[in-house]
Amino acid sequence: MTLAETIQQTTRNHLEQNNGQLYGQCVTAVGWIGGTVPEMTEAEGIVELSMADVAGAGVTVGAALMGRRPIYVIRYQGFMWYNAAPILNYAAKSKDIWGIPCPLFVRSIAMEGHIGPVASASHHGLVMRMPGMPVIAPMTPAEWLEGWRWYQEHDDPIYVSEHRRGFTIDYEMEDEVDGEADITLIAISAARLNAQDAIKQLAAEGIRCHLIHAVWLKPFLIKESIEKSLDKTNLGLVIDSDFEMAAGGRSIAYELMHKTGHPVHALGLEDRSAGFATRHDNGTPSANQIAERVRQTVRNRKIIPTL
Repeated sequence: MTLAETIQQTTRNHLEQNNGQLYGQCVTAVGWIGGTVPEMTEAEGIVELSMADVAGAGVTVGAALMGRRPIYVIRYQGFMWYNAAPILNYAAKSKDIWGIPCPLFVRSIAMEGHIGPVASASHHGLVMRMPGMPVIAPMTPAEWLEGWRWYQEHDDPIYVSEHRRGFTIDYEMEDEVDGEADITLIAISAARLNAQDAIKQLAAEGIRCHLIHAVWLKPFLIKESIEKSLDKTNLGLVIDSDFEMAAGGRSIAYELMHKTGHPVHALGLEDRSAGFATRHDNGTPSANQIAERVRQTVRNRKIIPTL
C-alpha cells in the first residue's frame, strides 16, 4: 500500500473501532486530502471545521481533553503558525503542568510550489523547540505507522510532519552507509528524495556519500549507524525541508557535532518568503542545490581537533 492508503485505512479503523474523530478544514472536499481521508460522514467521525485555524485547533484540543483521541489535519503546514497556540501552549503542556492527558494526533502536511509565503514549506522546527510533544517526519508507510503506534501507546500529543510528496510512496527507505564515503548526508522529509538524486549526480563525479534517513526529529536519537558513518567520513550535512535558519536541521547538526566531534553542516530553505510564481518558489533544497553544497563542503572540509 502507498503511504496515502495506509493513512486512510488506519484512520477508518480508528473512527470505526476506537470512537475516534478526525477534524480539519475541507477534509471531505475533492481529493479527500490526497486520498488520506476515508470517505465517511460526520456521524461516522469526520468533523468539518470552519476556516479559522486558531478556533479549529482549540476545538480539537478540547476533544482530546475529553478522551476522544482525535486526529487533527492541518492541510498546509504553514498554517501551523495559526494553530500553534492551542496545540503547543496547551495540549503539549497539559499533562506536564496539570496532570491532564491530551492525546492528540496532529497530521501537519507540508506542500510546496506556487502556494505562496503563508501555506508553503515544512515547519517542524517550530514544534521541536516547545516541550511536551514528540515530532516525527515519516515518508513511508512503516514510518507513519511507527508514529501511529506511539500515539496508541501513550496519552500524549504527537506532531506528524507529513509531506505530500510522500503520499505515493509504497516502499521503505533504508540507510545507505556501505563502503567508504566523503560525507554523511542526514536527510529529513522530502529532502530525502532529493538527496538520493543528488547522490547519483555526485557519484558520477567521484564524490561518495552515505545517506541517513532521519524520521524521529524529537527526540532525536543518534543511531549507531550515524556515529559509524561520521567516524568514516569525518564530515556531515543535515538537509531539511524546513527553513535553515534557527530550525531543526541546525539543531540536529549541533547535536551530532558535539556527540561525534566531527563537523556537521546544515542545509534548508533559504531565509526568504516564497512567492506564487515558479521563479519565486522557496522549496526543499533541490538535488542540484544539495550536490553543490556537498561539493563546497567536501572541498572546504576542516577537521575539528579532538579535545
